[in-house]
Amino acid sequence: MAKLLNIAVEDIIDYIKLSCQVPSILDAIATQKIIAETVEKLGITVEVEELQQSADSMRFANKLLRAEDTWAWLERYHLSLDDFEEIAKANILSTKLANHLFAEKVEPYFYARQFEYYAAAIYEVIFDDEDLALEIFYALQEGEIGFQEVARQYIENPEIRRAGGYQGIRTRADLRPEIAAAIFAATPPQIIKPIVTPKGVHIISVEEIIKPELNEQLRLQIIGDFFSNWLQQQVANLEIVAKLPNNSPPSQNLPRPA
Repeated sequence: MAKLLNIAVEDIIDYIKLSCQVPSILDAIATQKIIAETVEKLGITVEVEELQQSADSMRFANKLLRAEDTWAWLERYHLSLDDFEEIAKANILSTKLANHLFAEKVEPYFYARQFEYYAAAIYEVIFDDEDLALEIFYALQEGEIGFQEVARQYIENPEIRRAGGYQGIRTRADLRPEIAAAIFAATPPQIIKPIVTPKGVHIISVEEIIKPELNEQLRLQIIGDFFSNWLQQQVANLEIVAKLPNNSPPSQNLPRPA
């Protein structure tokens, strides 16, 4: 039989304080209040069908496929069914507010900064020795060796080595500026002349440049970025006062550094 351990509310608050989580929690609470006040001011409401869809999305995201799964999840997080509904409602209100504030700004923003959303499918091998990297690069140019063979010989990470140095689809934001400039100036398929960075000497094969499309996924990403920035600004303009127990100012007699 498991030993019973009782944890009081005071214990939880003390842990939050001593683990220095109070500022982030206060910001999160302030964010919730800002959203709640703004949707009320704008008259944004939730329809029954929307609430059901949001609840279904929560169940799917948390793999709550059966009723017993849902009850176990609620118990684990100390939530009631009303709490679950409140979370679903908060999610849909947040989404509707973000769309209300920023949906019309997405297209102008995207087309003004379209170059930022270009992506590239790339392969990469990083060397420690610049002379060796140049030698390999010219061998690749002359067709004396293939990129896959270079990857097998010089990449230590087994998963990346098996993938031939494939780095996936990368955007400008994912890359160092000097590397991004070279990649997006390439004419695929092309192997770029070695680039020296603090990480080493990079030989990169550009397989494809992918022109961005304003699809639904990217639209949601841009709205989400706008909304996050807006919320951060709103929180930054608040003076948050926390009414915590024993919230006395820090003592002047602090321990001296060792």
